[in-house]
Amino acid sequence: MTVGLRLDEAVWGLLNQALQLYGDDRRAVDHLRHQLARLEEPLRIAVVGPWRSGKSTLLNAIMGEEVAPVDGVDGSTVFTWYEDGPQPSATAYSTSHPPQELAIAKSATGMRVDLVGWRAGELRDIVVQWPTRTLRQVTLIDTPATGLDEQGRAPVMERVLRDADAVLYLTRDGRESDLRALETSRESAVGQAAAVNVVMVLSRVDETGGGRIDGLLTARQLARRQQRDPRVNALCVQVVPCSGLLGLAGRILSESDYAVLAGLARVARPELDPHLLSADRFVRGELPIRLDPGVRAALLDRLGLFGLRLATTLVRTGCDSRAKLSAELIRRSGLTELRESMARSLIDRRDTLKARSALAAVEALLRAEPVRGADELLGRVEQILAGAHEFRELRLLATLRTNRLGFDTELAAEAQRLVGGDGVGLAARLGVEHDATVQRLWEVAAEAQWRWRKRAEDPLLRLGQRRGAQVVVRSCEGMIAELAEGGR
Repeated sequence: MTVGLRLDEAVWGLLNQALQLYGDDRRAVDHLRHQLARLEEPLRIAVVGPWRSGKSTLLNAIMGEEVAPVDGVDGSTVFTWYEDGPQPSATAYSTSHPPQELAIAKSATGMRVDLVGWRAGELRDIVVQWPTRTLRQVTLIDTPATGLDEQGRAPVMERVLRDADAVLYLTRDGRESDLRALETSRESAVGQAAAVNVVMVLSRVDETGGGRIDGLLTARQLARRQQRDPRVNALCVQVVPCSGLLGLAGRILSESDYAVLAGLARVARPELDPHLLSADRFVRGELPIRLDPGVRAALLDRLGLFGLRLATTLVRTGCDSRAKLSAELIRRSGLTELRESMARSLIDRRDTLKARSALAAVEALLRAEPVRGADELLGRVEQILAGAHEFRELRLLATLRTNRLGFDTELAAEAQRLVGGDGVGLAARLGVEHDATVQRLWEVAAEAQWRWRKRAEDPLLRLGQRRGAQVVVRSCEGMIAELAEGGR
């Protein structure tokens, strides 16, 4: 929401200015036209993280199907793209061969792509098309493990920053190496001014606290502490804990899975618990009930030891159907909160994040291949960044979640709503019914603008609070301008 020239209009004009500037450079022109085309594409969200951070499992959980498994190739350099399509298909793009359609094997819960025969380092991208509602608005990208090379660079992150519009960065505990990898995104003017495209995910939280049942609560407390860390807060808009394994198990739980878990739950806890202390005890030990070793192994692979303990406890305490257990596993996994965070911080802000990607691409080109007039255009990039209210809204949302401004709970909730934290539509921002009249919307917006302008001008408030209030005021001004133009 912008007062004056809209961000997308400003970026479109910038791209066309750059096309004129590089008109004699075919490669640069193709690159800029690609950026223009990207503005109309679904939002690209890369799932990024170090080795064994659970990227593919989380991606499957988000889609609700086991679509991500890719077997038989060194994945250290391969980006796997998941996009909507009329039917399942997979295409390989290599460094030395034309695109090649791949055979896929379907299963009851998804599919697998077999890449046996491809040499290590030969593949660059795999594009998987899969018909699912989740991919109608976004393209998800499964990336190789991140890491720093000998020069302290992060090659995977460098490509992610070029090719993706937003990032889910998975980390076990927000360790130093993860923060350094994320800090590479702030090396440009766009990265410093608009660090608004990253959601940090504390992953594999089912393993927090030694796999205890209360481990998920511990993970949520850790996420809140991480969000309050100024260094973390400068790198992402939100920190969300999530167990991809538990979320996926909940989304694809079958009736036969539930029947086995219900059978285990009927065993008294003192008798069952010793068998849930290790994978070896569960798979190879003498269980109190007869259960095929293959079924045990599959259930352990699906849920993990923590999931087995939690699921049997939930069945004992009231989850007496597959649907109830599935819903509770999903809720406890943190997947619901993650999907809501993706929707509000990333997907609802599609146009803003697409514009950010285009700004970053133009800046990178101007700095890498300067020509006459490049300095003036770089100045235009910085001018757009300085005037883009959309970026200020996202940074204020991140700050409000940490309570660093010191607003009371009710005031912080109102500010969050007005700048789009509960949805970017006018009714959602103003907290009124969806079918409210224009007059009603106008009255609420004008009243909110008046109240927040008083706070923005109150000399008794701290500077940070006044600046936060100024952002809210401008959001209200944008809503009033939109209503004046006949928007709903």
